[in-house]
Amino acid sequence: MGTILTGEATMIVKYWMNREIITADINASMQDAINLLKENNIRRLPIMKKGSLVGIVTDKDLLKASASDANGLDIHEILYLMSRIKIKDIMTKYPIVVPFDYTVQEAAEILLEKKISGLPVVDHNKKLIGIITQSDIFKVLISISGIKNRGISFAFQIEDRPGSIKDIADIIREYNGRIVSILTSYEKVLKGFRRVYIHVYNIDRTRIEDITEKIKEKTTLFYIIDHKTDKREIFP
Repeated sequence: MGTILTGEATMIVKYWMNREIITADINASMQDAINLLKENNIRRLPIMKKGSLVGIVTDKDLLKASASDANGLDIHEILYLMSRIKIKDIMTKYPIVVPFDYTVQEAAEILLEKKISGLPVVDHNKKLIGIITQSDIFKVLISISGIKNRGISFAFQIEDRPGSIKDIADIIREYNGRIVSILTSYEKVLKGFRRVYIHVYNIDRTRIEDITEKIKEKTTLFYIIDHKTDKREIFP
């Protein structure tokens, strides 16, 4: 029977989102929002009305509003103005959200496409249950790549055919290497090929040259990086 993956082993948004949500009421002032961001060291605030998500305001929104409304005013007038401006007047209404059961890849695609840095996460009843940000996506990348193990990364190009990855993986296993992750991409490669990134550990580092020569016999090698010693070989 196969192992059932749970929690951080899966790529579902609900396992990577931040569940500690700091929110603000729609009738809160701009100064209230600034204080919340600063006190909690965050960059965005979901805006709520009677328990429902109705908007979002970011540090950039507040900075923009402060700059546009503060021209020619002294500090006391600026503080008074910020206490009078309501969040509802500067927030983004009906913010883009992501369902909790989306994959992290789908969330990342939305962030990139919409050019935003964070997404409120909702359940099937549209209730706010978390936030996932670019930083969370970075954590996923670090986790699935296995770089924390301080192993060795290999990058190469292979033919896009069944068994092509196994040919390289077998060489690594021949030298007792344990494969932590295998990532592949079809970006910026010739048709019929793909790029592969393998991260391994437990390899005898005195045998790296032998492994390199064997891999070169099979495919085009781009680089080898030893994350423990920071030794890097980049191949033309």
